[in-house]
Amino acid sequence: MRRSGYTAAAAALALGGVALHAGGSARAMPLPVGRVQSAAGTAGSDRAGSAAGAEREAAEAGAFRQIILPDLLIVAPSGLSRGEIARLGKIHGLRNMITFDGARITAGGRQVSVIGVNPATFRSWVPLRTASDQAFWTALSSGDFVAAQAASKTLALKPGKAYQLVGASAQVVKFGMAARLDLAGVDLMVNQATSARLGLVHRVAGLISAPGVSMATLTRKVARILGPSGRMEQLNGQLPVSSVRAGTEPTTYIALFKASAAEYCPGLSWTVLAAIGQIESADGANVGPSTAGALGPMQFLPSTWAQWGIDAFGQTGTPDVMNPYDAVPSAARLLCADGAAAGGRSLYNAIFDYNHADWYVNEVLALAGEYAADYR
Repeated sequence: MRRSGYTAAAAALALGGVALHAGGSARAMPLPVGRVQSAAGTAGSDRAGSAAGAEREAAEAGAFRQIILPDLLIVAPSGLSRGEIARLGKIHGLRNMITFDGARITAGGRQVSVIGVNPATFRSWVPLRTASDQAFWTALSSGDFVAAQAASKTLALKPGKAYQLVGASAQVVKFGMAARLDLAGVDLMVNQATSARLGLVHRVAGLISAPGVSMATLTRKVARILGPSGRMEQLNGQLPVSSVRAGTEPTTYIALFKASAAEYCPGLSWTVLAAIGQIESADGANVGPSTAGALGPMQFLPSTWAQWGIDAFGQTGTPDVMNPYDAVPSAARLLCADGAAAGGRSLYNAIFDYNHADWYVNEVLALAGEYAADYR
């Protein structure tokens, strides 16, 4: 989303600072994690249940329902304990959290960072396009490893070809496909069964979504739980705010979003309007009426339009809910009246007021981040 990239997370993850080698030995990296998970004693049970487990994971991977915008990446070099996870989950305002395995291993003789995830749950934490790619998640669930696009090119990976992955043990694993992960420094991803066989550090890292908590408060509370060895990286950076010269008439949807935010809600990121327009109507491709009676590219209810609809950018006559030159600026006015320009919790509440659902707010913010990355 570009969810502001998982920058130093890569260094922290290094992953968790552990390099694994066949035989269960570990070589310390800049952030040593202590013990390495041994593949012995678990591989047999993983293999025995691999067919049933893969079938179950593949079915669950098709149950994608939402996008979650992560605010903070946390790393516990020795792995997060159950007690720490429970305490993190009790932080006031925390809405979602997920943990996953990770380490540095070798693939085709080259050092790579790999994470081990549950595809059915981790899917909601990646960019929308990747989350919607069923083939990607089916491949991961079935036992293939997948890769970030950059890593796939660097390693010259070929879909369908098997490669040797060497962690605490050596495993020959088929490469499924590559996709955009927005996890800077994370090269490969495997499912939990493969993670166990490779001996990745269990629950070495986690993602936290707490849109109702200030970053200062969140990091302070998390730091108390993780202790001095813990690492944190803020992920949810500022969305871009545009500056458009007065009197400029937009000629594209992107220009319209930028101009509307700049003129009718200074301080509001244009990417929020863009995300709402895309989610509500695919930028005017489906203008309704919806089952609730909403109309137009920004899907206003008639009663709301009567209060907030305006003419803008040279339009005259009665404000037209179907006209994007009226609808987008009107949406900016509505959001601004709800405090969206202030950002943070105020932005969250304003989007929630637009459509009363937490999943909707998360999806808007996630997509806004993607627009911020794609139109820098």
